[in-house]
Amino acid sequence: MQTKYIFITGGVCSSLGKGLTSAAIGLLLEKKGLKIAMLKFDPYLNVDAGTMSPFQHGEVYVTDDGGETDLDLGHYYRYTNSVLSQASNVTSGQIYNTVIRRERRGEYLGNTVQVVPHITDEIKVRLHQCAKQQEGIDVVLVEVGGTVGDIESLPFMEAIRQFTYEYRANCINIHLTYVPYLRAAGEVKTKPSQHSVQILREIGIFPDIIVCRCELSLPEEVKNKISLFCNVPRKGVIEEVDVSHSIYEVPLKLHAEGIDARICELLGLSSPPIDLSDWEAIVETVKQPRGKVTVGIVGKYVQHQDAYKSVVEALVHGALAAGYKLQIKYFEADKLPSDFNQLANVLDGCDGYLIPGGFGERGWEGKVQTARYCRENKIPYFGICLGMQVMVVEFARHVVGLKEANSTEMNPDSIDPVIALLSEQHGVQDLGGTMRLGAYSCNLLKDSVAARAYQTLQINERHRHRYEFNNHYQEIIQANGLTISGKLKNSNLCEIVEINDHPWMLGVQFHPEFKSKPTQAHPLFRDFVQAMITYRAAQCS
Repeated sequence: MQTKYIFITGGVCSSLGKGLTSAAIGLLLEKKGLKIAMLKFDPYLNVDAGTMSPFQHGEVYVTDDGGETDLDLGHYYRYTNSVLSQASNVTSGQIYNTVIRRERRGEYLGNTVQVVPHITDEIKVRLHQCAKQQEGIDVVLVEVGGTVGDIESLPFMEAIRQFTYEYRANCINIHLTYVPYLRAAGEVKTKPSQHSVQILREIGIFPDIIVCRCELSLPEEVKNKISLFCNVPRKGVIEEVDVSHSIYEVPLKLHAEGIDARICELLGLSSPPIDLSDWEAIVETVKQPRGKVTVGIVGKYVQHQDAYKSVVEALVHGALAAGYKLQIKYFEADKLPSDFNQLANVLDGCDGYLIPGGFGERGWEGKVQTARYCRENKIPYFGICLGMQVMVVEFARHVVGLKEANSTEMNPDSIDPVIALLSEQHGVQDLGGTMRLGAYSCNLLKDSVAARAYQTLQINERHRHRYEFNNHYQEIIQANGLTISGKLKNSNLCEIVEINDHPWMLGVQFHPEFKSKPTQAHPLFRDFVQAMITYRAAQCS
């Protein structure tokens, strides 16, 4: 079968949820037995998301092959089984970088290099590359970042126009737009959507389906009006009402609207009935949990909800696996009191604490104090990447007695650098794409907390870091009660640490949050949440 392509654009305003909508559509098509691939076009000139601030861009999602990508790929992973790789996220920076390097090598044979055809041709090449990541991909879903009319996205739009013209029978366009409800007037307004579609049509792209983001269900006359003025058949006007309980309701709502059947009809695909009982069970658990559990996240980007997106979702998955509702309290690490005796007054009230990954010294000491608080009070603690390094430094200072223990990231002149720069990182000047990135295998210590969680002695997890546990301190730290329970395969590098005399205190150098799904919680998040439930029960008894 010829590969089909679905292009998903957005209009009126940003933050409409194109990533979630794209992922939900991908899930529905997989339920129909189709093999999909997903691709995100990002119009910014950064080569990848690796050097972008979490305050501006949210988290950096890492693929197995080391791609530092847009956070929407996290949505794709959680909702679908799509292959995800560096070919799944394309930026303007990548495209222009490729074309300019070719021009410098003389590959264009003296021709004038232009946006059309050279930039647009390279974009079309990336479409084909995504479709060829694996054998047998039936449908490629392509989300275009930004909003229709943005000047930086025009080359992508032109490439999509050309591609749709070249493969008309195998392409459809879905436009996600906002239909506002003006409470003062008591009316739903379709004009913003009409203008958005008009801009799209001026570019030469004609939507086959319009997905209407809205606060309330749209009256039939509103849908008919959108159909008429936007030149889309009525059955191609799909409402996407704000969900009330969980983002995992989105596939259920879109299926009820018939979007998957309409897509199959337009692309000439078979449309068998689908079973969404697993997702219905997730939503039911959200609506009627057995109880609740509260986790504290201590970090430096807590004011921006997308900075720890995968971590939050993985925690939710762990709670869902136990049938519980998750409550999150955020703590800005740099605002925690420097006096350890006052820390309990600020942190009190959580059943466990998680310190996620990050870079830089801001909030470092607050994180170290949090780890000490959890260790001394036997409160469940989960450290991820930097959070593991925090755990090691705290243990070295307050248990081993190395008062000046630190990471060379925070203090390059530390006399006890228990965390130090990777040997291959010395002399590296470029920040982008130069860390230990992607999937690596790890061997687990038998009967460890980690091994009991994974139920295996070899795992594969994704990394994104420059600093490591300094093996010069391995013997003295382990002698004092911290166990290195996971090591990089064929190496002595530390991957997992555990506190021996603690109910559940564990740190990992990798990022397990990138491999958790609502239908299959990551083992470490599942067991961390269970440890919090146990701790809560003990406190209440």
